[in-house]
Amino acid sequence: MAKKRICIIAKTYPRPSAKYDELVCTAGITKSGNWIRLYPIPFRKLGFDKQYSKFHWVEADITRNTKDFRPESYRLTSHDAIEIIDHVPADKDGTWAARSDLLLKNVYDDLATLITDAYDPEKRVSLAVFKPKKILKFKVKACDDREWKKSTLDSIKARALQVDLFAGAQNPFEVVEKIPYKFSYTFEDINGKQSTPQIIDWEIGQLFRNCLKDGEKAALGKVRKKYWDDFACSKDTYLILGTTLEHHALNAHNPFLIIGVFPPKVEVQTRCL
Repeated sequence: MAKKRICIIAKTYPRPSAKYDELVCTAGITKSGNWIRLYPIPFRKLGFDKQYSKFHWVEADITRNTKDFRPESYRLTSHDAIEIIDHVPADKDGTWAARSDLLLKNVYDDLATLITDAYDPEKRVSLAVFKPKKILKFKVKACDDREWKKSTLDSIKARALQVDLFAGAQNPFEVVEKIPYKFSYTFEDINGKQSTPQIIDWEIGQLFRNCLKDGEKAALGKVRKKYWDDFACSKDTYLILGTTLEHHALNAHNPFLIIGVFPPKVEVQTRCL
């Protein structure tokens, strides 16, 4: 057990859980540059004063998650054992110098090296910053199922009849809506190797939901404008990558997904030709 100061870098979009109602995976980094994964966290059931955002510094009582072989994986000692203490601001000129100094100490640009490090028994890298040589496409694919699994939702509804002890939580708790589309980037690394990982960060899902007032087609257009026109074509974009426990354990060819996007401004906007 230890108290750590962690700068929050990414949060995944919430998923329903038969045990916790709803879960979010959080990735953060220490001042020395070490990655920490916090999971499981029923984020929307935390007190409002504990609901952190990206680039919040938090202080948390954490312990290694012994059910997870990935060395970055920790869990809170209790679901409210976290406190927001500071914030790393975005520079007004858009260059994000302070954030870059913190986050870009160890950046991969070669997929083969990253995947090798993921499966190296001495490293088992499962969180990383990746700099693509070029982002080639932003893809949108409709999900096969537009709703969460009924069995999981039924378990959550049944538990909602009991007293909910989480401070500030809804009772009964309402699970967040499923995003009925999958988003992904196709990118090329420094050696020309391509990959198309799914983007599962909270921000892309929330952007879609916030833009639904004019319908799904309009919402998808605004998501594309942000993630393609802005991030891919106009910014010096880095990707925050993380593995899933299942795919990492099964030695998948590439166990990484995109759990966040870091898009500082560039002076010459020529990334999309």
